[in-house]
Amino acid sequence: MLDFINDKTLAYISDNMFDAVCITKKNGEMIYLNPAASELFGVSMDSYNGVKIWDAIPLVKRNDSLVQLFIDAITSKTKTQKELVEYINNEKKIFHLLVSIAYTEEELFLIIISDLTQLIKVNAAFERYTSPEIAEFVLTDPKGEKQGGKAKEVTVLMSDLRGFTAMSASLTPEHMIKVLNHYFEKMIAVIGQYNGTVIEFLGDGIFVVFNAPKDDPDHAENAVTCAIEMQNAMLDVNEWNRKRDYPELEMGIGINSGLAIVGNIGSKLKMKYGVMGYTVNLAGRLEGLTVGGQIFITDQTRSMISGELQIKRSQSILPKGGVENINVYEIQGVGKDHFLHQGEQHIIWLHIDSGMNLEFHLLDGKKVEPESHTGQFTAISQSQRFALLQTDTVLKPGDNIMINDVIDSYAKVINTDKNNYMISFTMRPDGFSNWIKLYSKEQL
Repeated sequence: MLDFINDKTLAYISDNMFDAVCITKKNGEMIYLNPAASELFGVSMDSYNGVKIWDAIPLVKRNDSLVQLFIDAITSKTKTQKELVEYINNEKKIFHLLVSIAYTEEELFLIIISDLTQLIKVNAAFERYTSPEIAEFVLTDPKGEKQGGKAKEVTVLMSDLRGFTAMSASLTPEHMIKVLNHYFEKMIAVIGQYNGTVIEFLGDGIFVVFNAPKDDPDHAENAVTCAIEMQNAMLDVNEWNRKRDYPELEMGIGINSGLAIVGNIGSKLKMKYGVMGYTVNLAGRLEGLTVGGQIFITDQTRSMISGELQIKRSQSILPKGGVENINVYEIQGVGKDHFLHQGEQHIIWLHIDSGMNLEFHLLDGKKVEPESHTGQFTAISQSQRFALLQTDTVLKPGDNIMINDVIDSYAKVINTDKNNYMISFTMRPDGFSNWIKLYSKEQL
């Protein structure tokens, strides 16, 4: 078959291997082509002699890199060369090829071409269904596929949309997916900029870890900076929504730092890269205390940040399942370059007719407590995002309430002053604005 290959076994392997194999003279003329190479380049096994290898490649712009690779290798006579390039054949099919070129003592070029198209597709899908950082860890780290975990200091970021479940009832499934996908796309782009790893999507929420699987000595500061830029990115998200008559979205974020168990969790049949422990749970509790536009961090995260933090307010809370109070800080900026661009810096209050009594219920998680309470709105912000509630019921920051009667909406208590409470609406139903106009003493 080949005068310069005397070993029949070697010739048999070459003819039957999946990789394309070419041998050329020092001027690029092909003197051997195996069947895989013949099929790849669309050159007949009977007519390749004397044809230069770059002349066998279709003349389209996408193939310029491959042509140039062969010309450079042959003119420079580099001993070995390896490169990943794109190639498009005569049928317009796109390939991703790993090309290895070796210059032999006989002044011949041995070219082996591996088609990585399918592998790259699988890797790309793997990255989309996990994250690039987790995919790289699993595919390249010696321990990437092994079960088990280890304790590691991390910073956990939990985000969630406010009132999206109720809001989604007004959207068709197709529109709801479009809104969520656009939102996730914007958030993931920001998370990637600050070395965050998306562990999973929790409905309309995002669970992100910093300092795992890749090490990041500035994980706490990167997490807070990431949260600020995620909130700022909501401006673009909502502009996109408004142009398409979709509802505007609001997001709350909770951040905590500390030890967590990180690693592969599951069985030999099905595993996922996970992060577990009290550090994660507390980040989730903080996120649940926020209203749209807020970022809450713990003392532990604050102590690990060297940059100057802009703190709007702090409070002491007893998290669910906790044994002692912890300090929580609402963040508006970090350093000189990262600060929130949204939110009401100065709230304009409009007074409400105080003769209108309201009935409301406290929420325990998503469960509505049966006991009803009464109160009155005394004012509402011009944006209709905040209200002042007067009630004899003792409430605390972070409490969620469902307001019945005419408006049937949901809100979260932000701060307190005796029996006067500032609340932020997390879900405002259709007709809310009309109801407010009826009872406001000033023009909205």
